[in-house]
Amino acid sequence: MAHDFNLHAPVGANKGKKVLGRGQGTGRGTTAGKGNKGQKARSGGKTYVGFEGGQMPLYRRLAHRGFSNYPFKKEWQTVNLYEIETRYEAGETVELATLRKKKILKGSAPVKILAMGEFTKKLIFKVAAVSASAKEKIEKAGGEITLNPPLQRTRGSKAQPKIKKEKKTGGKE
Repeated sequence: MAHDFNLHAPVGANKGKKVLGRGQGTGRGTTAGKGNKGQKARSGGKTYVGFEGGQMPLYRRLAHRGFSNYPFKKEWQTVNLYEIETRYEAGETVELATLRKKKILKGSAPVKILAMGEFTKKLIFKVAAVSASAKEKIEKAGGEITLNPPLQRTRGSKAQPKIKKEKKTGGKE
């Protein structure tokens, strides 16, 4: 049985590049598909998103005042008790490292335990937060909870504490 291993695109699938601005005889000369005159017909005559032809654009006409809490928002990874119930044995420690190892979580954001599902195992929880109903279920099953709150970093703060500099006396003592 003969096979044809010469793969090729169907006829008309690959078109050649349009050659523009090479004289009237080519059919794409004179204005080269750019219309007549104006900013967009010139070389380098681009406009930006929101450009309104020289009129004061909308984003500059509207007032932008106030405060956004977006840069300071807290992001949590949530885990329900039924997921922990199925993947952990009694006596194990539930923390970010073990949750990632058991492929319950992926990221490194702080973990919050939520109460959905039944819970019967005695486990040790070392997480950033636990909901009130989850705490009740864990304590009812005989588990322990140690809260490790996430580090509070404000915008522009540095990791090292500031060291006070001693004043120079100018040589006279």
